[in-house]
Amino acid sequence: MPKLGRLRDRWADVTPEVRDLALAVAVTAAAFVPGLGMIGAQFGDLPRHDGGFLAVLLVLGQTLPLAVRSRWPAATLVLIAICFGAHEVLAYPPTIGSLALYFALYSAGAREERFRRALPAAISLGYLVFAVSVTLRGSPTGVLTYLLYYAVLVVFWSLGTLVRQRRRQEAERRRLTARAAAADERARLARELHDVVTHHVTAMVVQADAARYLPPENAPGVFAAITGSGRDALTELRFLLGVLEATGARTPGLSALRTLVDQPGRVVELVEAGERPELPPETELTAYRIVQEALTNAAKYAAGRPATVRVGYRADLLEIEVTTRGPATSPGVLGSGGRGLAGLRDRVGALGGRFTAGPAEDGFRVSAQFPTGGTPVGSDR
Repeated sequence: MPKLGRLRDRWADVTPEVRDLALAVAVTAAAFVPGLGMIGAQFGDLPRHDGGFLAVLLVLGQTLPLAVRSRWPAATLVLIAICFGAHEVLAYPPTIGSLALYFALYSAGAREERFRRALPAAISLGYLVFAVSVTLRGSPTGVLTYLLYYAVLVVFWSLGTLVRQRRRQEAERRRLTARAAAADERARLARELHDVVTHHVTAMVVQADAARYLPPENAPGVFAAITGSGRDALTELRFLLGVLEATGARTPGLSALRTLVDQPGRVVELVEAGERPELPPETELTAYRIVQEALTNAAKYAAGRPATVRVGYRADLLEIEVTTRGPATSPGVLGSGGRGLAGLRDRVGALGGRFTAGPAEDGFRVSAQFPTGGTPVGSDR
């Protein structure tokens, strides 16, 4: 059984041209095996006789064209049908090579595009000429037999047509899936750009404003912080360009939270509980963006107020909570749930987590929970 599996895998890697050639060689060789003639198609009940060299040519005309059935399905079918019809009208001995007609019908139904409408009409007309020719040669075959044999030919064509339709449906499904994936990726990149630009530009503005009220001797430190924020923004923008170019750039994660909260002009406490586990990159990136968006909103709408970032690592759950302390009715804080928080809600929901954002007793709170063991924790919408 393992050997059969390996052979099947190797055969699946073979190109259609090589498969067609192998089929043509196999059917041609089998056509000249004496005992296999009874398996071949016989039509007309005419007395059979040896046709010599011409019979051999007609047999080869039925089997060898299979070598190009994928590349030229219409030409293959027409040539095989003509040789098959001549072979039967001349009443040469039957061979298993006549089964090539069924392969050709299937291939034309599955692959032919250019002559898709004209080919069935041409083959049907040719079959009518064939039936008339056999009858004129003295065949006792009745009309019902002609109709039954024609139905068999239609079945093989229809099988090919069914496969063709399924291939087209699968191709369309893949196209729509790729389009949806591209749209999702564009939306994700838009959210990333929003997070990066909004956070770092806001931090730079806050730091620059604070520099006006600081003693001159503190200015170098503030300017260094502004420079650092600009460099962080460039780093993350390069990451986004790396995503677009598939360069494999690394994404910011939970290990970068300390750098994120330690910014001049902020009063932020970071509290981590538990041992940090190995998490998927998308989970770490989303957790980082939650903290980043919450602190950005705090800097814009609640400047100078202290904030607390709590991260809890459990066996099957990651918890993120960012609380900006101050009056819960602060208009800026309450109005901060724009595109950033809405986008984060969608991202957390896609990971099977739960996201909330709103006023709390001690200020404004943004929190999220992520499953680390694959079990969704629900969605709070």
